[in-house]
Amino acid sequence: MKYRSVFEIIGPVMVGPSSSHTAGAIRIGQIARKIFGREPKSIDVHFYGSFAETHKGHATDVAVIGGIMAFETDDERIPKAIEIAKEKGISIKFYKEETVAQHPNTVKLILQDGNEKIELTGISVGGGTVQIIELNGFPIRLSGENPAILILHKDAYGTIAAVTNVLARNQINISHMEVSRMEKGHHALMVIETDQMIQELLIQEMTLKDNIIKVIVT
Repeated sequence: MKYRSVFEIIGPVMVGPSSSHTAGAIRIGQIARKIFGREPKSIDVHFYGSFAETHKGHATDVAVIGGIMAFETDDERIPKAIEIAKEKGISIKFYKEETVAQHPNTVKLILQDGNEKIELTGISVGGGTVQIIELNGFPIRLSGENPAILILHKDAYGTIAAVTNVLARNQINISHMEVSRMEKGHHALMVIETDQMIQELLIQEMTLKDNIIKVIVT
């Protein structure tokens, strides 16, 4: 296996015993929070594989909640993240799943506030590095390491070109891009990671394009 940096081997500065079970879980929670856009009213956490077996001993449970609460990996509040969240009135439920996942360190998060809801599945691959592999039923690949935009849109001709033209015209380089859809002609999800931060004016411009339903920045 090739590592891009020493931090993928020794892991980040963190509170907790394991970079994959603690720092990775925090990172998945942080990404879920960014995509949801605010603090949720309820959190359902489904652990799979190794996460399911060791989530209490390795502090994965408090770590993922800490991430959703927007705590960093070295935040001293992480051990009390569940308690802090409950004090804010957030409902939290944990589930230990027996289904075999594609990766042993897998967690599915369901964040909800009223009618707003997201379902996100992430895996911790080691050293605090993660991948988001599913969002609201759409298969995706999102590392969270680079600036990214997620665009929910109608599966219609010219929609992808309209978005990429905005980026090209403003000299924004795409480092990774993928599009997934559940059914031809219905909704699709565009995931674009870039080398540069994307300015708010460009996000607004994309939002106004035909067939665009929602643009999320992570």
